[in-house]
Amino acid sequence: MRIPSFMSRDISRRGFLKAGAAGVAFAAANQWSSAYADDPNVLNYLSWPGNADPYLIADFEKENNVKVRIKEYVGGDQMLAVINQSPPGSFDVVLADAEYMHLLHASDFIEPLDPDDYPIKDFWPEFQKFPLHWFDGKLYGVMTDFGYLGLSYNTNTFRPEEVKSYAAMWSEKAKGKVGFFDWYLPSMGSISLSNGNLPPFDISEEKFEAVKEKLFTLKPQASGFYTIADIFSSMTNGQAQLVPGIGEWITLGLRLSGVPVDTVIPDEGGLQWTESLSIVKGTPKRDLARKFIQYTTSPQGQVKMATKVDNKKSIPSIAGWKLLNETMPRDAEILRMKLDQPNVMDEYKAKKIQFRQLPSEQSIEDWNDVWSEFKSL
Repeated sequence: MRIPSFMSRDISRRGFLKAGAAGVAFAAANQWSSAYADDPNVLNYLSWPGNADPYLIADFEKENNVKVRIKEYVGGDQMLAVINQSPPGSFDVVLADAEYMHLLHASDFIEPLDPDDYPIKDFWPEFQKFPLHWFDGKLYGVMTDFGYLGLSYNTNTFRPEEVKSYAAMWSEKAKGKVGFFDWYLPSMGSISLSNGNLPPFDISEEKFEAVKEKLFTLKPQASGFYTIADIFSSMTNGQAQLVPGIGEWITLGLRLSGVPVDTVIPDEGGLQWTESLSIVKGTPKRDLARKFIQYTTSPQGQVKMATKVDNKKSIPSIAGWKLLNETMPRDAEILRMKLDQPNVMDEYKAKKIQFRQLPSEQSIEDWNDVWSEFKSL
């Protein structure tokens, strides 16, 4: 299996460098080894960090008398590189962001799935045939969780009415206080939305140039460019008081800890991040991999995905929502997943949400080069 050349360029330029020190920190938590590839009692799992937390997987391990071994990655580029460099059969399942699904499919890294094997009919109708997971009429990934990205802000500094538009970032009050998550996709996607581009990643060269020009006007407003860990600390200490392209996956936990922050979807719209599970091509344990996806998307598995202490998420399963409301009503309220009240589906139904996708009219390298130039101004 080989990664297409346009993907290799992007990985070589930034995939591993972006991991940096964070990758070292995560390495100690990795339990994966290629020696487990043929062990029928081990599920080899390639995933963002934290998804082998016993809270999430202990029941699956007990029910199936197996051990989940995780190899953690930091960023989709690193995920692609790890699969490309590993012998077939090294991994059984992969958790990936939806925007990388077509690259996994194009490189023949993942297998088609039978929709009838999974409780997709339990999902909200909007997610039952999620377009980023289907290719040529075949399903390649099952959604496990999602969330929205908009404009996160310090509630002591900004009032809700002041952050209804991304224009708040250019205000005098925001000078030197706009922090950036150091990833071109959500950050530049927010700027594209602020320019009225719908969808924000499928734009002409003229519109792309306009996004670049507008982005560069934000440099005097910038407080810095942050890793995931640094985003938490910078919003906690007040260094960053407005951050585009992040969401409740960061601010909810901080808010519950007493930090005065919140996230809003501006009038121009927000982005949806989506995680999904796929079966890796070449696995000798397809049945076990299928059971793991079934477990994660079951009502019980969905509740666990939603309520993990350090990373609460929205879930696509209505059955999961119902169980959450029955067993953990306070969490259902905090997560805005009450079935009889305004909830996280409202922004979706109001068509305020666009999918986070890789650029289609320009290369990944084009967008990343603009981001690098912006940081170096």
